[in-house]
Amino acid sequence: MPKRRLRKAAFLAVTAVLALLAPGTPAAARTGPDIPPLPPLTDEQGRTLTLRGWNLADKEHRGDEALADITERSLRDMAAQGFDFARLAVFWDDLEPRPGHYSESYLRKIERILDRAHRHRIRVVIDAHQDVYGPAFGSHRGIPAWATRTDGLPYRPHPDDWFAEYFEPAVQAAFQHLYEDDDLRRAQARMWQVLAGRLADHPAVLGYDLINEPMGRMREGESIPDAARRIEATQITPMYQRIAEAVRRVDRRHWLFVEPTPAAGEGVPTGLGRIRDPKVVYAPHFYNAAMEAGRDYDPASGWLPAYEAAVVRYPRAMRVPVLIGEWGPLNSSLPNMARFYEDALTSMSRYATGWASWQWCYGGAYCAMDERGRFQPNKSRTAEPYAAAVAGAVRGSSYDPRRTAYSLTYAPAQGGTTELVLPPAPRGWHVTVTGPARADVTRVPAGERGTVRVRAGAGAGEVRVTALPPA
Repeated sequence: MPKRRLRKAAFLAVTAVLALLAPGTPAAARTGPDIPPLPPLTDEQGRTLTLRGWNLADKEHRGDEALADITERSLRDMAAQGFDFARLAVFWDDLEPRPGHYSESYLRKIERILDRAHRHRIRVVIDAHQDVYGPAFGSHRGIPAWATRTDGLPYRPHPDDWFAEYFEPAVQAAFQHLYEDDDLRRAQARMWQVLAGRLADHPAVLGYDLINEPMGRMREGESIPDAARRIEATQITPMYQRIAEAVRRVDRRHWLFVEPTPAAGEGVPTGLGRIRDPKVVYAPHFYNAAMEAGRDYDPASGWLPAYEAAVVRYPRAMRVPVLIGEWGPLNSSLPNMARFYEDALTSMSRYATGWASWQWCYGGAYCAMDERGRFQPNKSRTAEPYAAAVAGAVRGSSYDPRRTAYSLTYAPAQGGTTELVLPPAPRGWHVTVTGPARADVTRVPAGERGTVRVRAGAGAGEVRVTALPPA
C-alpha cells in the first residue's frame, strides 16, 4: 500500500474511511492454543518454512532504468541481518509496454535480482504490483495504459491522499473491465504465462503473488466492507482461478499467493472463495489506516485483535497457509512503536508462516535502513532468531527478546536437516541441542549472522534447540 507520506488533509480522509470500515466491537484476539494449526508453507523437501523478510520495490524508475534501486547491496544487507525472504515488485506496464510485446530487457533485470537473491540464500516471491491500477492515472505503476478502460469517467488526482484515488470513477471502471472483459482477461493470463514460464526454473523463486491489493467498483450506497466482500467473491476469486490455471500451464511447482482487498487491514473478513489449486497461500496485508496517516499505535484501539480474529478465518476454512505480504508503520519512532513491534510480531507468530515488511531501502519513512545503512528506530526488532526450515513436525518455538532466548522443539523426520537463522547479536550466540540430532555450529561470534544446521540421527524422540547469549 505505501507510496508516499500522507499529509494532514489526508488524515481526515483516512478517518472517514475508518468510520466506514469499522466492523463493530472488535473480536477478542485468539491466543496461540485457541487457533487451530494452519497448514505450513513447505519447500520441495517437505520441510516446514518460516519466512522473514522485506519487500523490494522500485516504483520510480521504468524502461531502461527499471529496478535500478534494487542492488547487490540490498540483498547482501538483508541477508547479513538474518532475513531469508523478499517480495519483489514487478510491473506489468514495464513487462508488456505494448500489447503482445514483452520486454526481454526487463525479464533479464528480474533474473539478475533473482541471481543475487540466490547467492545470498534469499527466497523470492514475484509480486505483480499495482498502485491505483497503473500509469493511465498519474505517476502510478502496474497495469499498462493500453489495458485501461475508463468509460470516459472522470479521474481526479489526490496529491495528499493517493489511496483515495482508488475511489475515483475512472479507476473503479478500469478494475471492472479488467475483471469482466474477455480480451483483458486473456492479456493478464498471457502476461503471467510469460513471467512464470521465464522464471519457473530459477532456484530463488518461491512463488507468485498474483496481484497486489486488488480493488474494484463500489455500488451506490454500498459500504466498503460489503463492497470488498462482494468484489472478492464475484470478481477477484474468478480472476485468481484464471491466473492460476494460466500459470500451471508453464509452472506446476511454485506457490501461488492470493490477496484480499486492503479492507482486510481493518479486520474485515475476506469474501474470497476457494482457489482450486494445491499450492495456494493466503497473503493479506497488515496496515492500520490511522497509523498510515502518521498516528501512533494505540494498543487499546482493538485494531490488532480484530485483525487477527478476522485474518485466520479464510485460511482456516480453506486449509491454506498464511503469509503477511506487507506490513510496517510509516513512522517507527513514535512513542508506542516499540510496543507495536512487540505486539505485531507476537500476533503474526501465532498464525503466519512468514512476513515481508515494507520496505528494504535506505532513507526515511517506510525504509528499513537510514541513509547510512543503520536500522531506523525499532525496525531492528524485526531481526529475530527463527527456524527457516524444519525437517519434521514443529511442536513449539518461542523467542524472548528481553532475555535474547530462542527455542525450537520438533519431532524430526529421518535424515532431514533443519536450518535456524540467528541474526547478529552483541555477544553472539551459544547453541545447544538435546535429542537425537546434532548441530553443525554451536557458537556464533558477536555481530555476525549465524546459520545453524541441525541433522537428526537415528532413533525416536523430540529434538530441542536453544540459542542464548554465551555465558
